[in-house]
Amino acid sequence: MNPRQVADYMFDQDYFSQWMNIKMIEVQENYCLLEMPIRQEMLNGLKTVHGGVTFAFADSALAFSSNNSGEAAVALNCIISFTKAGKEGDIFRAESKLVNNTRKTAVYDINITNQHEELIAKFVGTVYKIGKKVTEL
Repeated sequence: MNPRQVADYMFDQDYFSQWMNIKMIEVQENYCLLEMPIRQEMLNGLKTVHGGVTFAFADSALAFSSNNSGEAAVALNCIISFTKAGKEGDIFRAESKLVNNTRKTAVYDINITNQHEELIAKFVGTVYKIGKKVTEL
């Protein structure tokens, strides 16, 4: 399977990403660009996007980029910095790029932006390669 087919295979089983209404804009090996509309139920008590929603969106980008070679990888460590509050009606984009790759781990930089290309959050995720194929899980 090519990277897009692997990502589609994963997405078909990822009910949480489906609930977030994530769309895959572009998928290449060890890379993805996702989009997600911000809905009312994603807001916190301050009427801004809940940090957990932003984190989950970045985590989905990490999953689709780090597994699309077909080799399964799981999150080992993730760090997020929130730089701007999102609002209802925003369209978030997550771009995930591989920055370091070893035999057992890989590190990805993920930028979350809004429809105005303003940085909403910066996420760095480290994954552990578990030695299985995505289709074996």
